[in-house]
Amino acid sequence: MRLFRIFTNGLIRENPLLILMIGLCSSLAVTTSVDNGIGMGLSMTFVLLMSELVISLFRKLIPESVRIPIFIIIIAAFTTVIDYVLKAWFPDLSKAMGVFIPLIVVNCIIMGRVEGFASKQPVSDVIPDALGMGLGYTWVLTGIALVRELLGSGAILGFQVLPSSYQPILFFVLPPGGFFVFSLFIALNLFIKSKLKDPKAADCDSNCAGCAVHCGSAGAGGKS
Repeated sequence: MRLFRIFTNGLIRENPLLILMIGLCSSLAVTTSVDNGIGMGLSMTFVLLMSELVISLFRKLIPESVRIPIFIIIIAAFTTVIDYVLKAWFPDLSKAMGVFIPLIVVNCIIMGRVEGFASKQPVSDVIPDALGMGLGYTWVLTGIALVRELLGSGAILGFQVLPSSYQPILFFVLPPGGFFVFSLFIALNLFIKSKLKDPKAADCDSNCAGCAVHCGSAGAGGKS
């Protein structure tokens, strides 16, 4: 159950884009098409998983004074691997994403997780953490790209979805369109969270003595 909670943190509760709001530059730049979003998300997931895994394995051997340079070297090594894989097997995708694949090295999401989590936790914990953060990043990228590509071209992955009479809205394939769609995702996420929030739990946090359901015994004890 604990490992599942670690995994779902990145997917929902601590989503790197919707909640932590880090790594936004590459996210908004590559989400003009669904294949770019999926490619970038899976590339990030691979680098994050392998980097966290290696750093966790050797965390007790890494000197504290040089940990950041070592982290960067490890991240850069796996970024180079995925960059060459894309160039060899998916050249069109690699060309479309351009410089944003090499820039994974300095992505705040990866550096934050390896420094704040992998360098302190065992391998059993970092695997679900990396997968949750990576897939959480991927699904948001793919969702944003889906909206932008559909409204910006009327097609998804080259397949025409909207009627041929549909007039593509250029706004959605431009940078302002990326910010606009991203803001809608954030607003939707906040709306869902507000609807799922337990008002009794909120009252309990603010005034435990007044919460008869969760803290009645504690409140009674306080009065006696």
